[in-house]
Amino acid sequence: MKAVFIVYGQILSDSVQEVLDKEGIRGFTRWNEIFGRGTNSGEPHYGSHAWPSKNAGVITIVEDDKVEKLLTHLRQLNERAEQQGLNAYIWNVENSMISI
Repeated sequence: MKAVFIVYGQILSDSVQEVLDKEGIRGFTRWNEIFGRGTNSGEPHYGSHAWPSKNAGVITIVEDDKVEKLLTHLRQLNERAEQQGLNAYIWNVENSMISI
């Protein structure tokens, strides 16, 4: 299993949800307000007067065979809205108390 942490410009929330739904990924946790900036060229997302935009994030645990298809859809979404910013980070999951 893999943990997939997706961070994106808040405006993409509905689109990210559509990707999860399309891939049949039901279980996730979402944070609606995350503040930060990209490492290279990303503009700050601070929710402030000067930098009003915000990020959001989702973490989901998926079977290994679902990861590549999920990442493909997320790449496509990022290409359509590159200025908003979208990144996904993957970790191995060693154990789970429940089955997926």
